[in-house]
Amino acid sequence: MRRGFAYSKPSDFEPTIRFPTASGFMGAVPPPAQLTIPNAAAVASDAMTKDLERKKEEQYDALMSNGGKSTTGKPEPRKKKIYDDEYLEKDSDDELEYQPVPGSPGANAISASDDVNDDEEEDPLDAFMAGVDKQAKQDKAESERKDKERCVKIEKGATLEEDKDKGLGRADIDEEDMQESYFKFMEEHKTNTLEDEIYEYDEDGNIIWTWKKVIDPLQSIDHTTVEYAPFNKNFYHEHEQIKSMTSIKVFELRNSLNLKVAGFNPPKPVTAFAHFGFDEALMNVIRKSEYEHPTPIQAQSIPAALSGRDVLGIAKTGSGKTVAYLWPAIIHIMDQPDLKEGDGPISLVIVPTRELALQVYQEAKRYCKVYNINVVCAYGGGNKWEQQNALTEGAELVIATPGRIIDLVKINATNFTRVTFLVFDEADRMFDMGFEAQVQSISDHIRPDRQCLMFSATFKSKVEKLAREALTDPVRIVQGEVGEANSDVIQTVEVLENADAKWQWLLNHLVKFSSMGKVLIFVTKKIHAEDVANRLRTKDFKPILLHGDMLQAERNEKLQAFRKDANILVATDVAARGLDIPEIKTVINFDLARDIDTHVHRIGRTGRAGQRGWAYTLVQESDKEMAGHLVRNLESVNQIVPEPLLQLAMKSSWFRNSRERGASRPQQRLGLGYKPKAKNPRTDTGTTSIARALNFEEGQKKAKNVLDMAKATDGSTNRLQAMKAAFKSSFSSTFRPSSSDEWAASRAPATDPTPEWKRKLEEAAEAVNRQVVASINSGFATREESCKKNTSTDDCPTFGSKKRSRWH
Repeated sequence: MRRGFAYSKPSDFEPTIRFPTASGFMGAVPPPAQLTIPNAAAVASDAMTKDLERKKEEQYDALMSNGGKSTTGKPEPRKKKIYDDEYLEKDSDDELEYQPVPGSPGANAISASDDVNDDEEEDPLDAFMAGVDKQAKQDKAESERKDKERCVKIEKGATLEEDKDKGLGRADIDEEDMQESYFKFMEEHKTNTLEDEIYEYDEDGNIIWTWKKVIDPLQSIDHTTVEYAPFNKNFYHEHEQIKSMTSIKVFELRNSLNLKVAGFNPPKPVTAFAHFGFDEALMNVIRKSEYEHPTPIQAQSIPAALSGRDVLGIAKTGSGKTVAYLWPAIIHIMDQPDLKEGDGPISLVIVPTRELALQVYQEAKRYCKVYNINVVCAYGGGNKWEQQNALTEGAELVIATPGRIIDLVKINATNFTRVTFLVFDEADRMFDMGFEAQVQSISDHIRPDRQCLMFSATFKSKVEKLAREALTDPVRIVQGEVGEANSDVIQTVEVLENADAKWQWLLNHLVKFSSMGKVLIFVTKKIHAEDVANRLRTKDFKPILLHGDMLQAERNEKLQAFRKDANILVATDVAARGLDIPEIKTVINFDLARDIDTHVHRIGRTGRAGQRGWAYTLVQESDKEMAGHLVRNLESVNQIVPEPLLQLAMKSSWFRNSRERGASRPQQRLGLGYKPKAKNPRTDTGTTSIARALNFEEGQKKAKNVLDMAKATDGSTNRLQAMKAAFKSSFSSTFRPSSSDEWAASRAPATDPTPEWKRKLEEAAEAVNRQVVASINSGFATREESCKKNTSTDDCPTFGSKKRSRWH
């Protein structure tokens, strides 16, 4: 029976008699056989046809009752699909094949032979594919088993040489292949993509804190269970010129450098690069950098760092803090043994932002390449896979942001076992960004006897807390006042009417500023930065735009373009910290900063390393609350405060109240003309009590007279002025001006800046000198007396002129 065949009832096959038509006899259809043969043959043929149709109907019913399956129990072979038209074209009297009865010996034999034929007739392609699938499953299971064994061996520290002998594949080639290792890394760390960024910026260019960016601190470690290798951290040999300086000269030198130094026995400051004792290779690079002399923070902090002391440096922006810790780090690294496989860095520098990390990285490469020191920069937003490979190859110096270095330590890309020189740069900024726990965990994760240097522009309570915990007996160095502006920057504040006046002022002066050098224009919000940049482009300027919504690669490209070709950069506070481009001569605060610390760091982008710079701040009437801070900032560096700025600041209540309390002009005392006396129980006698009572009665009389004078004043006179005059006259009768003698007597005596230990040492040396001089003089006197008694002695000298002792 053919599959898919539509069986019909026997009545459908009954012959139909067609009559002649116009087109021909019987419609060109041959007559039925029953009409052309004898009756007996017709009856036999009709019976055979009915029997055949009955069998077909039985087979059809059997198929339908068995769900379309074969009645023999065997699977039907795949046959050609036929259509109803083809079946109708066949003759109905075809001879049928012999069908044995089910269950008979013939049917069983045919069934057995059909099974054999079915096995022999299996599709070769299906068999081949089945074998391929089976082999693939076996290979996959074997590969997974080998990978598990290899991972277990790597965790236990075993090498891959054994795998090569056992025929587990060339794992070394796979790991050297960048594509294979990259895919493997992405597969193993696909869940860490959400924490790739540590922080992000809002539309105003300020760093915001989101829960996705939280980086868990490193776990605590018990350093008592770890045996660290000893190391040397004292490399400073004091120059002869510095060694000969007295304490008075050291005090005068620090005053001239505006330095305040605290701590036990701090080293003396230096005045030239030759006093550091660097080798010729490093000195050549310093000469190429066109440094003339050390900056104040370098003059004091580098000797302290080379001496192995912990340093807390608080200095203004642009003071040369970067090389103040990079040069000692290089000397420290060169004294250490070479790195081995699996070792971490020797020196670690932690900075708050990616921009500052890239800047320190560029500066470090300049000085480290002469010593073949590998430097790696790891920051959020960079390619973590590339940073991991660089750290795996080995790096003596690593500059990193807190979140990224913690991530790399957690994935075993590096470790802190070899770190002996730790630096925290701009620690106050890291705390402002919320990295307090991360910074603390990094400090706790490094060996306790390491050398640590910390630099900050301000000294807040959190920075002081970290300094107490991370630093051991540090040398504290403060240049200038904490948080003051750079005195090398000439500040000018322009008070303008509105935003249009600010824009007109910028257009009038930008050409002149561009001719002097690079110009950095600060705005507060990202949308304002885009507006200023677009308006400058319409005026044929070519500014570079930088804000927080840009990707890290794009921001790096913009900064590189500004360093090389462009002269104008419009930026939000993203570029306020860490941007060190010596060619920046002018900073324009188109929008006022949010706070005075941000303002200080803005203007600190110019006037770097002792060079002269100019900063212009555009102020409107709405900036009156910030104007007072600008006045104090200008006064702190002895610069002229414009009168319009001072008038605007006086409109702020807090600044006006502070100036009235601390004004130098004399204040009129409006009162009853007497002052209460402080009670002293030891001298309180009856006489003093009576005197106080008389003074009180006298004061009451004066007050009554004042009131009478006020009442007698007519309406034409100012009542308040009359009362002031009366009180002033009453006060002048009891006022006694002070004399210069009293001031001299009450003045505190001048203190000697010499340290206590130094003063005691000098006193002891002076006492010894006096004893030696006394003994020598007594010896001369005894000999002179003996010579006078015995004048004939030839060895007695002439004492007409006494020889001066070398001790005098």
